[in-house]
Amino acid sequence: MTTKERFWTSQNDRNLTLLISFAIVLRESMFKKTYLGNGIPVVMEQVKDVRSVALGVWVKVGSRNELPEKNGISHFLEHMFFKGTQKRSARDIAVDTDSMGGDLNAFTSRESTTFYIKVLDEYFDKGIELLSDIFIHSTFPEEDIEKEKGIIKEEIKMVEDTPDDYIYDLFNQTIWGSAGIGQSILGRRETIKSFIREDLVSHTKKHYGTKGIVISCAGNFETDRLLDALNHNFNSLRKGLEPETVPSRSKFNSRIKVHSKELSEVHLCLGVEGMPQASKDRYVLFILNTILGGGVSSRLFQEIREKRGLAYSVYSYISSYADTGVLAVYAGTGKKKVSQVIELILKELRGLADMLSDVDVERAKAQLKGNLILGLESTSSRMQNIARQEMYYGRYYSPSEIIKDINSISLAQVKELTEKLISGSKVALTALGPVSENDFKGIMG
Repeated sequence: MTTKERFWTSQNDRNLTLLISFAIVLRESMFKKTYLGNGIPVVMEQVKDVRSVALGVWVKVGSRNELPEKNGISHFLEHMFFKGTQKRSARDIAVDTDSMGGDLNAFTSRESTTFYIKVLDEYFDKGIELLSDIFIHSTFPEEDIEKEKGIIKEEIKMVEDTPDDYIYDLFNQTIWGSAGIGQSILGRRETIKSFIREDLVSHTKKHYGTKGIVISCAGNFETDRLLDALNHNFNSLRKGLEPETVPSRSKFNSRIKVHSKELSEVHLCLGVEGMPQASKDRYVLFILNTILGGGVSSRLFQEIREKRGLAYSVYSYISSYADTGVLAVYAGTGKKKVSQVIELILKELRGLADMLSDVDVERAKAQLKGNLILGLESTSSRMQNIARQEMYYGRYYSPSEIIKDINSISLAQVKELTEKLISGSKVALTALGPVSENDFKGIMG
């Protein structure tokens, strides 16, 4: 996760609302859902006024589904899919991708692993064939497994040397523990070292069958042609096992954890338990987060950075999963300012319900709607959006439907949710930097 600073200011609210209404008329797309012959659900969003197409294969397994001794295998496997297939070497895969001017890549999260390709519409058939080849016919060469262990160990080091990224892994471990959802996506050095080819094959046999996959596509394509190509290229995929049920709900731990390290700044994450991804109050939570720390006009940014100059970076964020979530605040500050920054964050958190106004809520609505439309400007983001909706909601919500829901939210709803999540809740804290546990005694009140 990186610092986000794309915000709308209040003077743009009226123009933004007009822009959104106009954008919805022009860019409302054609959404369809169907199934391949082997049962894989396919969600599609046609956007006729673009030249690109993005296709993603989403596997419903991520780091939270891993046994502790196999932590990191989903991410490791994601890398290995690009090391060669039965008919292509790793170089062939790279050359074929570049020859189309395409983007072939993958990413792993706590609850899914995604493989995708984005190409010009004229290369779409070739793109589908290439993506299906690496997904179904990868061979996981032994020599590349050992090489990739070293690469991922370097990736772990890179994250550990980037404290404003590393703090999130540490905070997740603080609040969720060392197993399940609290596990690192990259894994640990000792688990990475232990992986053998049989582990990769076993993981794919267990999780990469038709029952655990969603295919999503967005851009300029013909539906019949797309489905014909998908059925042709993915028909050999076996049924596999039924997806596992959601793991037992993770218990949120409200505790303080300090990681001492010689750095120029102290990096802080403070948070309370949030809500699942599909909660009926998710848009209310988005508005709450926006007001608290989601922009340059937010309370945290104005109070801590603009008014007092105590931090360069301070913001709030939401992480939501199938069964739970967290509402948290990040700040980076000097060692001598830590106590003051924490006190101000706690003051804003605990006093937010009483300070909320209709003006705050309306401004947050405009900001959210603007971010929604801007976030759907690319076919890649649309492809990701419809896939996540299918996995978490089991249905499609159009931009106009989401905007209608956002517009319906009242000040009373935001206050009620704020009191429910924050008032009386114990706040978890993780600190990384030149500090010790003694520096935090009594600081949380």
